[in-house]
Amino acid sequence: MEFLSLAFVFLVIIILLRLHRPLSVAILGGLAAACVCWRISPLEVLRAAAGILMEWKTLSPLVSLYLITYLQRMPERRGQIKAAGLDLEGMFHSRRVNAAVAPVFIGLLPSAAAMLLCADIVREATEGGLTRVEQAVVTSWYRHIPESTLPTYTGVLLMISISGVPLRGFLPAMAVPMLALALIGLPLLLRVPRSSGASYGEGQGMRGHAVRLFSHLWTLMLLMFLILAFGIQLVPALAVVIALGLAVYRFSPREAAGLVVPAWETRLLLNTFLVLVMRDVLAMSGILAGIPGLLASFPLPDWMFFALLFFLGGIVTGASGIVALGAPLAFASGPDMPLVVLLLCMAHAASQVSPTHICLVVASEFFKVNLGDVIFRSLPMAGMFAAVSVGWYLLLKVFIGA
Repeated sequence: MEFLSLAFVFLVIIILLRLHRPLSVAILGGLAAACVCWRISPLEVLRAAAGILMEWKTLSPLVSLYLITYLQRMPERRGQIKAAGLDLEGMFHSRRVNAAVAPVFIGLLPSAAAMLLCADIVREATEGGLTRVEQAVVTSWYRHIPESTLPTYTGVLLMISISGVPLRGFLPAMAVPMLALALIGLPLLLRVPRSSGASYGEGQGMRGHAVRLFSHLWTLMLLMFLILAFGIQLVPALAVVIALGLAVYRFSPREAAGLVVPAWETRLLLNTFLVLVMRDVLAMSGILAGIPGLLASFPLPDWMFFALLFFLGGIVTGASGIVALGAPLAFASGPDMPLVVLLLCMAHAASQVSPTHICLVVASEFFKVNLGDVIFRSLPMAGMFAAVSVGWYLLLKVFIGA
């Protein structure tokens, strides 16, 4: 009976998402359903919500999201991300590199509107080598590689927060999946003529462009270095990089204050907050304690059950949606780093073939192609990435365990 109640709560969330309601509304609907099914009073839910804001362990993901958005606005305000793409062109003089790597760097921008800039670069770089459907696929595929791994994205940050896995171990473990994503798109890129002819900044030399590239992206590189090399937690690392960025980019006090409001992404923060509330409500219901027994009744290994859940659910709800729904269940028994890697990879693969993914819609509209054609062409690539992710998970379990 308890698991039927859980299924009903999930069904409410999925139906609301399919009706194109915002994630926050869907989760509120799920919370209402949970209160009815498990007889949890609204006052208890409010206490849980207040507790999230009172404890640093649960408040820190919200603070991290705000600081990440603030940090992203700084190089964006100075035009650093677009300049990084131009320096790549100057370094390699290659249409293939432009089509693949420039969208990766532009993908560091948090907005779906960045897809338009990526699409413009990919169209210019691949014209005559790829069909318009394939151009849309390349644009989305490479633009989202950073989103699979970096803690500057909501789904990754939520997964890390809910699972309890440290970033210092997670980031190196995602190197192979990121490389796999790059290689899976390679057959399309090899059909593009190599040379781009005359290029931006010609005459400056490879070294000059490399130095300029670093100067445009040093804030993100420094953030990753502080986390990986010194094990600094995300919030203090962000504070250090933001302070240095304000000085290096010479933001005046007025300019720095002018970023405070734009960095406040209400929808992003509200969605994250409600996901944390949902996690606590599920814990209150006692359902999480019964998950191991439920999984034992399925004729599949636990990891395979969750992998399928994240892939199929991710197609319906999107990556952030399935992380919100599935992560509290997957990690009810504690942290498991290989499983975090697998499930994030599955959610990422699903997002590349999800009709609810706004970036796919933007790419399809830009290239004036049918969304279904883009999804159909992306499906074998997503399936290949899912298969690689399973193999990498099994290797991680052999060498590092949980």
